Amino acid sequence: MVTLLNTVDTPKARPRHPEKARLPDTPLMRKPAWIRVKAPGARAFDGTRGIIKRHGLHTVCEEAACPNIGECWSKRHATVMIMGDICTRACAFCNVATGKPAHLDPDEPKRTADAIAELELAHIVVTSVDRDDLPDGGAIHFARTILEIREAAPQTTIEVLTPDFMRKEGALAVVLEARPDVFNHNIETVPSLYRRIRPGADFAHSISLLKDAKQRDPAVFTKSGIMVGLGETDGEVERVMDDLRAAEVDFLTIGQYLQPTRKHAAIDRFVTPERFADYKRIGQAKGFLLVASAPLTRSSYHAAEDFERLKTARLTGLGG
Repeated sequence: MVTLLNTVDTPKARPRHPEKARLPDTPLMRKPAWIRVKAPGARAFDGTRGIIKRHGLHTVCEEAACPNIGECWSKRHATVMIMGDICTRACAFCNVATGKPAHLDPDEPKRTADAIAELELAHIVVTSVDRDDLPDGGAIHFARTILEIREAAPQTTIEVLTPDFMRKEGALAVVLEARPDVFNHNIETVPSLYRRIRPGADFAHSISLLKDAKQRDPAVFTKSGIMVGLGETDGEVERVMDDLRAAEVDFLTIGQYLQPTRKHAAIDRFVTPERFADYKRIGQAKGFLLVASAPLTRSSYHAAEDFERLKTARLTGLGG
């Protein structure tokens, strides 16, 4: 029997943010009944964690306090986070630590590939912290990781979830030349909330990055995601959908924002499952090949299954 938890407490949210430490505490809202996550199956969960730790890797599952870690790791699925666990930005929603990152580890791409081969993954999502300190934003490191995975696990399809590479000319081309199967860059929220929620980023630039990716490689699936519950209106969510479709984005994910600690942005509302279903219906009508919209949807949640659905939707011409 699967146990359900009504609190997201695996992994622990860690207050490691000097910038956020200066912010006033905001209350943690009580979670509604529909915010429930599966407790991890101990043996499979521990097995995945052991492989990740043995290869010296970081995962966004742990660093961002993802509520789905129990389910995903029990299925031997993990989202690898390359280039360290310290981000150069301080987004108000994110639990990843902010500060001065360490030097890139040149062995990390190979270790990542070896771990993926050991996990025998059909599909892998590789993401990273923002590395504004690097001349290319980490693009070459992404490309090396893709190529190492192709060598060690040729059967594995690869999805990259990249930073915005703002002011890093040529970075996107470097990543795409390594031929990922999915190029993902999250919009995160609506334009009116960027200054408060995603400082240092620019909505128009992120849309342009996604559009450029599709124009450079029409064969690559493009993907983006937003959180709701940060103060946006439903009308703003629909306008973001229009902007993403204008950029020819194939796949949209929409999930509930969950506040990691009192030092992070407060939750404005808990969106009901019924409203998430409305978002999915609206997105499908706007022409996305795939829309994943539910309270616990995250960018890499069920990514392997969704990749298969994307391929089917492209072949049949029917979105879902």
